[in-house]
Amino acid sequence: MPTDEEKFAKGVAKMGELLGDSVGKSGSVLPPAFVKHTVGHLFGDVWQGEEMSLQERSLLTCTVLVALGRENEQRIHFAGARNIGIAREKLEGAITHVAHYAGWPVAVSAFGILQEVWPAE
Repeated sequence: MPTDEEKFAKGVAKMGELLGDSVGKSGSVLPPAFVKHTVGHLFGDVWQGEEMSLQERSLLTCTVLVALGRENEQRIHFAGARNIGIAREKLEGAITHVAHYAGWPVAVSAFGILQEVWPAE
């Protein structure tokens, strides 16, 4: 079983793979213990599973964030999706799909965030 330090190192690597140069540049004011859980558990454990690819996890995460209306996290994860090669059209399709289950307002907000983070060409 990996140690907490090993999970943290794997988490840092996974975050770097997903978010590229933007890792740690958000100016977060999160307490160190919460950062440790986020990096070590979420990215060092949950995001490490082999049952889904990084792209599948990213698209799923973006979709859930849209459904929940989590705009700040959408900014991070839409940029991450772009960074790892998910087509903008897939995100648009996911947002449109979510609109029919979670409501039009969350989709409209998500399209605004997507345009902010990843302007349409």
